[in-house]
Amino acid sequence: MAHNLNKNEETGKYSFFSTKEKAWHGLGQIVEQYPTSAEAIQYAGLDYWVEKRPLFTNSLENDLAQIETGIAVSKMPVPNFFATVRNDNDAVLGVVGKDYEVVQNRNAFEFFDAIVGGGDGIQYETAGALGQGERIFITAKLPGYIKVGKADLIEQYLFLTTSHDGFGSITAAFTPTRIVCNNTLNAAMRNHTNSIKIRHTASANDRLKQAHTLMGISHNLAGELEGLFNQWSQVRITDKSLKKLIQIAMSPNKEVLKNLALGKVEELSTTYTNIVDNVYEYALANPNQQMETTAGTVYGAYNSITGYFQNVRKFKDDEAKFKSIMDGTAKQRGQIAFDLCRDFVRDGADSLNFN
Repeated sequence: MAHNLNKNEETGKYSFFSTKEKAWHGLGQIVEQYPTSAEAIQYAGLDYWVEKRPLFTNSLENDLAQIETGIAVSKMPVPNFFATVRNDNDAVLGVVGKDYEVVQNRNAFEFFDAIVGGGDGIQYETAGALGQGERIFITAKLPGYIKVGKADLIEQYLFLTTSHDGFGSITAAFTPTRIVCNNTLNAAMRNHTNSIKIRHTASANDRLKQAHTLMGISHNLAGELEGLFNQWSQVRITDKSLKKLIQIAMSPNKEVLKNLALGKVEELSTTYTNIVDNVYEYALANPNQQMETTAGTVYGAYNSITGYFQNVRKFKDDEAKFKSIMDGTAKQRGQIAFDLCRDFVRDGADSLNFN
């Protein structure tokens, strides 16, 4: 199934919860009130422990003995490798090395609670497990909003995912979301990062507890973003410059930029030109783009890129869309758009070039 959500075969429930709104194909538990960490773990079916257990294999002698007598002799240990196993149902999640450090699901929630000192400021939106439970994810809303203009509010979200199968790092990301059109804004400040990756080594749990400070996630970051976006909402951009910004941001490679610089429109692929046209149409005509702070502004130009991936672009399924926005093409294009808008505000239309 495309959602790949873990299903508890005993209870028939999927390992997923969402606050107030359905998600992931309508599966999982929907709760009306924002849960505490302890409640969220229960709702999402993440209340299991992961253990590292020794690995063994048969020897040739063992194989022959079983063929001849049906009786197995002692197994051979596999040195320096272990299986990661759920303690509630003995499901094998992966094979890891001796230095691999298990980060328990409860430790992942401690990352969020550490930001507000364990108080009630964190509002858990979604959490769940994929596959056999080898990968988990959590999204939560931070206290307060980033306010752009008089009425355009941006919620502050945090996302975390980790795995128990030996593949991938612990990843935490700051993802502000615009309420009116649900745009994910992957805005990286010059002196901050909006994401961090932590390897599953001996220091993983300690680093996770301090991850929010390494990411620069604080009220100070929110203030900087608020100031930045308000500045962008006051800077006008012509339709011509908007189209050029979109062409650059959506360019898949340098060859396309070269053809744009030389005016070789006939060399551009139909796929690329259609994407540019769709983003441009979204920027000028979509109702979400008609707010005072958005229409005809640099802030609106930025939202046209992120809004395209959220509301227009067709994906294979919800999982593909999620991956693209969090760590794929959508995020990359959003980052390029962010940098282009920042430079436009600083240097004007001359900053937009195809070189």
